[in-house]
Formats: sequence, structure tokens, C-alpha cells
Amino acid sequence: MPHQYISSIKLFFPLFCIVAIVGLNACSPLGIAVGAGASAVTASQTERGLKGSAEDLRTRAEALHYLFQKDVDLFSAVSVSVTQGRILLTGKVKDPRDRIEATKLAWKAVGVREVINELQITDHSSLTDTAKDILINKTLEARLLVDEKVKFINYTIDTVNGTVYLFGIAQNREELERVIAVARQINYVENIINYVTLK
Repeated sequence: MPHQYISSIKLFFPLFCIVAIVGLNACSPLGIAVGAGASAVTASQTERGLKGSAEDLRTRAEALHYLFQKDVDLFSAVSVSVTQGRILLTGKVKDPRDRIEATKLAWKAVGVREVINELQITDHSSLTDTAKDILINKTLEARLLVDEKVKFINYTIDTVNGTVYLFGIAQNREELERVIAVARQINYVENIINYVTLK
């Protein structure tokens, strides 16, 4: 990839993150206003509220920025979730050094209180494995979204090689156990790692 092209990407990436966070994904001024308003309403409904959610979004944007600046391939391989200043890194990398590097870069973001590194080292994942992970993720999200006893907006879910990572804030122990039980019922789930904190 030409050096000039990489430089251009690095220059505009922070701006892209900010635009994505604010929700400027519409074409008209009215659409922009509605999109930004919808983002604010969604953020205010989480346990952290609008201010806390904004802080987490900023932390996530910075962590992604540092990953992108370091290595585009590493940026593509790593999923970043942030709740209450806690960063969860998931995904698949080929080199153990990438796990260490991702952790170092995540700690550079403002507001980080903890970095949980669940990056898996693998070079044998097939398209079938990836498709199963996507199916697990989408199925679990869909089931929790329609479950009236679960406040799904407070959760982040990621699936890597059949392992489901749960991250976020549960209303109480009963809700968390319900989420875990639903995850266990889904086909191809091999393991569940819980990083959810109680309200």
C-alpha cells in the first residue's frame, strides 16, 4: 500500500471516529439532526447516562485510533468494547506480540481503568469458523433484544472461535444469569466468558 495513501488514512481516521460517534450517517441536515438525537437518547438510557457513555465512546475512539496508527491489520483484527473505563479486547491475531502491543496501545487512551485482553492467537480459523461466530453473535443479540427481562442496551457481546464474551452492566444477578442461560442454548457455543459487572 503506497505510503501517501496510508498517511492520508491516518490523517482522516480521528475525524472519521468522531463523525461515527456523533451519528452523522445521514445525507440531509434533518437526517443528521435526527441521527445525533437518536444517539443521545440511546446513550442516556444506558446505566452510565449520557456523560458516562460519551466518556466511554471517547476512550474507545482513542484506543481504535492508536491501533490504526500502529498497524492497519491489527486495527482490523481487534474488537474494542468500553464500559466504565474498562476496555475489552477480543478477536484473532496471528502473533503473540500483537496481543502485547494491543494492550499497550489500549492503555494509552484517556480514561482507561482496566484493559482485559481476550485476543486469541490463531492462524487456522476457517471461513466456516468465522460464519459460526457471526451466527452465534447475531442469534444471541436477537434473543436478548426481545427479552423483556433483560436490559440489552447495557451489554456488549463478541464471539471468537465459539467463545462468547459478555461485557457490560447487569441490573442484578438474576438478569446476568438469564443472559448466560440464553447464550448456553445457542448452537456452536463452546464457552462463555463473563466480564459483566452488577449495577
